[in-house]
Amino acid sequence: MIDPLYLFVFAGLFTPGPNVILLTASGARFGFAPTVPHVLGVALGVGFVAGAMALGVGAVLLALPGLKLAMQVLAVAWILWMAWKLLRAAGGAAGGGRDRPFTFAEAVLFQWVNPKIWIVALAAASGYASGLPPGWEALRIGTAFSGINLFVCLFWTVAGTLLAYLLTTPLAWRVFTTVMATALAASGIMVFAA
Repeated sequence: MIDPLYLFVFAGLFTPGPNVILLTASGARFGFAPTVPHVLGVALGVGFVAGAMALGVGAVLLALPGLKLAMQVLAVAWILWMAWKLLRAAGGAAGGGRDRPFTFAEAVLFQWVNPKIWIVALAAASGYASGLPPGWEALRIGTAFSGINLFVCLFWTVAGTLLAYLLTTPLAWRVFTTVMATALAASGIMVFAA
């Protein structure tokens, strides 16, 4: 029988959020191979955040409203900045804006201000705990997030890579990047749901 944690994590991570949007856009703009470090950084970073939530970081954020607000403001600022850079790249692979995919380190670090990961990881840590000692529980939840998210990230990167075949005109690229940038900016609203 499948652990319900895995189904919850898959549903939480597969649906569109900042990582899905950024990986799809990166796959379309830069191709699959150049986006692989981004994919691996997201998978590892998500596991770290989920493990930290299982160890009680979420409880600390809830107990310290000032720290939580500072992290929320940082998250919104970073998401809006990335959305702006993506919007400026509306010319497609040869367009302006960010001229390279995320590095592994950038992708890992982004997970600490990714509101969707906070929400899903906090819900998983509080709703799907198995009663293990804290360190083992953090390992269980962190590896579930990393393992499942690796396949989710690969799916969306391949989807973006395939989508690039349809984006053959500057107008098509502009529409695609505008939609992706708008969706990314809108995902910042999730920050205040955490």
